[in-house]
Amino acid sequence: MAAIAAAHEHHTDDIEDGNVISDDPIDSILWIHILIQSLGWGILFPTGMVLGIIRSKWHVPVQTAGTILAIVGYFLGHKHKGRQFEPNLHAKFVPVVMLILFSQVAMGVYLKLHLEQGINGQIRKVVVKAHGVVGKMMPVVVWVQFVFGGFTALGFCRGDHTGQCAAHFIMGSAFIGYGIILTILLLVGQLWLRRSGRSQEFFDSLVIAAWGCVNTFTEHRWGGPWAHNDLQHTSMGIIWWAAGLVGVWLSRKRDGRPKRNLIPGIVILLTGWGMSAHAQSLPLSNMVHSIFGYTLMAAGLCRIIEISFVLRDHSATTSDGSDPNSFQYLTPFLLYASGFLFMGATEEQMQLLSDSHVTHVSYVLILYSIAFLLFLFVNMLLHLYAVHVWGETSKSDSEAPRANGYAGANGRPNGHAVAPGERRVRDAEEFELDGLVSDDEDGESPIESKERRPLMSQH
Repeated sequence: MAAIAAAHEHHTDDIEDGNVISDDPIDSILWIHILIQSLGWGILFPTGMVLGIIRSKWHVPVQTAGTILAIVGYFLGHKHKGRQFEPNLHAKFVPVVMLILFSQVAMGVYLKLHLEQGINGQIRKVVVKAHGVVGKMMPVVVWVQFVFGGFTALGFCRGDHTGQCAAHFIMGSAFIGYGIILTILLLVGQLWLRRSGRSQEFFDSLVIAAWGCVNTFTEHRWGGPWAHNDLQHTSMGIIWWAAGLVGVWLSRKRDGRPKRNLIPGIVILLTGWGMSAHAQSLPLSNMVHSIFGYTLMAAGLCRIIEISFVLRDHSATTSDGSDPNSFQYLTPFLLYASGFLFMGATEEQMQLLSDSHVTHVSYVLILYSIAFLLFLFVNMLLHLYAVHVWGETSKSDSEAPRANGYAGANGRPNGHAVAPGERRVRDAEEFELDGLVSDDEDGESPIESKERRPLMSQH
């Protein structure tokens, strides 16, 4: 994303002492910069990433269009008038983002040349992996740059506000990221989860425990006096790592097979309860934090209901996750909403809204709307991927006879094999966890191997 900071020395002339931005409004050029970069980096590049994973012919055109918009937006970010900015993180992060972009373009051009003879054959293997890893890393990098852009445009998160601002945006982004991961696992990740030999709660609990350890020792400045917020945040870190260890322990049966458990859902619920009672300095902030807490509590409760009563301790309704229960979408979406609510509840944001007489109802509805749009976009990208993976076999046949009873953990009614497209479904692991598992984890048990073997006629 292009810098919106000044490129010329006189671009900070209108900034008053003690401020980090001028009082000028955002001009039309800067608005165009924001819109172009949002379209290119936020829409086209993620879509192109999925098109590249499924090896679509549209991958190169979409990525080319995104690159053109990114370059145009970069120059617009240096040509705007109106509001002026002090040196900022958004501007300083630009070289990193553009380096990633140009390296990705260079690797893409190299791969399109199909140089496979001699040493190019070995180089190509490395470039293929690097191109995939960098492509999947770009949405995270862009998200960080978007956040930095918001800080810069409003002059937030400076001085004494830096700590609480960083805490809100890191934790809020973590909730949104958790929701995205749950959406991926729900729709296209079930086969990888089965191959891993572990339940989803193992990974969730492991992350919860690690995050709890970090919070336990970073939420209070040790050696100084304890504030009520310090004690609340630290105690929340303690319960995270304590409960996370329990969740890891309960994620396996006695014979070593994966087992579902409710610990992550309970931790999310307790975290929401703690946040709903978090005292704030402004009435508006109190209300927004309360809604955030209730939303997070709802996410934890929905996760508990899903595991206990919808799935009944099974990993999914079907083995490949191609037909999730409608209720299963609730937990991921509520995590998206929780993340945006928490990111939107910093001290400076609350003060700005309070001074503008914006009610908490209007603000919460706007944040929920943004959460719905991101949830829609993620589902659209996963649908694009899944349609390619499952192909025509994923389409339901209204004339086909329905199986009696629950399909079971393996998703095969009455013991029969699923449609013959299942073999291609294994490629789903490329999307969510490529590069995170080593080759020696690719081994299959005889049962799994048999389940994935295409149905063949026997004579």
